[in-house]
Amino acid sequence: MARLVLSDASPLIGLSFVDGLEWLPRLFGTVGIPEEVAREVLPGQGRPGESAIAAALDAGWLCLREGPRSSTPLPELDEGEAACIRMALGHDEPALVLMDERMGRALALEAGIRVAGTAAVIGMARRQGLIPSARAVFERLHQSEFRIAADVIRTVLDRVGESEGEQGRGAGR
Repeated sequence: MARLVLSDASPLIGLSFVDGLEWLPRLFGTVGIPEEVAREVLPGQGRPGESAIAAALDAGWLCLREGPRSSTPLPELDEGEAACIRMALGHDEPALVLMDERMGRALALEAGIRVAGTAAVIGMARRQGLIPSARAVFERLHQSEFRIAADVIRTVLDRVGESEGEQGRGAGR
């Protein structure tokens, strides 16, 4: 497991829609967010999930993270994504960045940083027995404004044994 886990705003927001923030400390321990991400997700911005994210900060497992950062220019990314990648690059320890945006994920992977998105976290929660059904969580998430590509959802459902072809055989139940 990565010793440094950082999150961009999108996974925090998406997981807050399905009461999934509570899975993060059980999966990763402490999760850090740079100040740039905090500005995107904390109360006062009028964004979804603010109160759940603020509660996670109060609980202490979600924390503002400071420290060394790479000076790598990342002009194509928003401030939160860029800050997560720069922070991961600035540490010697293995890092995992929770991020959904395609360009940010590609640049992080290219730099040798492990990446997982909201869908992967849902899959991890299912594999660890934190939820009975990934499919049900994806259905709840779909009812919100949060979107994940259908092929990504299919891949996660296949990995956790909840693919369409296995549903009738009791997989994932």
